[in-house]
Amino acid sequence: MMKGSVLMYLQLATVALLALACSLAFASDPSPLQDFCVAVDKYDSAVFVNGKFCKDPKDVKAEDFFRPGLNVAGDTSGLQGSNVTAVTVNELPGLNTLGISLARIDFAPYGQNPPHTHPRGTEVLFVLEGTLYVGFVTSNGDGNRLFTKVLNAGDVFVFPVGLVHFQLNIGKSKAIAFAGLSSQNPGVITIANAVFGSEPPINPDVLTKAFQVDKNLVEYLQKLF
Repeated sequence: MMKGSVLMYLQLATVALLALACSLAFASDPSPLQDFCVAVDKYDSAVFVNGKFCKDPKDVKAEDFFRPGLNVAGDTSGLQGSNVTAVTVNELPGLNTLGISLARIDFAPYGQNPPHTHPRGTEVLFVLEGTLYVGFVTSNGDGNRLFTKVLNAGDVFVFPVGLVHFQLNIGKSKAIAFAGLSSQNPGVITIANAVFGSEPPINPDVLTKAFQVDKNLVEYLQKLF
């Protein structure tokens, strides 16, 4: 009897240890939902959480899950010839904690959505109208390989989270695409704006050496952005 009890105890202990090991193996901090969230000791001075504060469920209305307007084309008269109409948690509060968002992208003829990244979300792009040349570049460790594809109406392409990617309208008429992203607030970093248009500006010596170009060109680009 004693031997059987010891055996049962050992089996239960083994199961418990395995459960604990699995728990530790899959444990991790929550993914950030904004660029940063600095810790504070005084709670009365805290103004943000990782994401958004939640409304009392009793006060929730259908309008919290609704947003009209994606049937309206964005203004593509800017320098890039494109316009992104985002629907993140900032525009649609009901997206909070759901890990998803949406965007409509309008392109003028030969307009582009320039190289950029989404630090917190994978993007799935669906072309509704027109022809787009799209692509992404892998990380340094993978040799910065470029993957590209020409997409027509009805085609879908995925851009992995965090990788630099772009879309270019190669048609003579407008193009329309919709993107789904795997975060309520995926963020966007447009490469040229971040590098040459930061505030305050990056020291030109840094960019001159990084891009191996003349310092005058770097200073011109910084003024441009």
